[in-house]
Amino acid sequence: MNLGWMVLPFIGFGIGWYLDKRETERMTLFRDKSALYGRQHDDPSRPPSWP
Repeated sequence: MNLGWMVLPFIGFGIGWYLDKRETERMTLFRDKSALYGRQHDDPSRPPSWP
């Protein structure tokens, strides 16, 4: 069997892992700013968690 076909799934996994990591980093920019993740806090003077 050709070695290239055996390596292809590992290359696909690596690319998928990299893209997923980048998307996770991008989505952290929106943390606590979206109504989806919004909630009422007990202390209204508490600052949001984003910098």
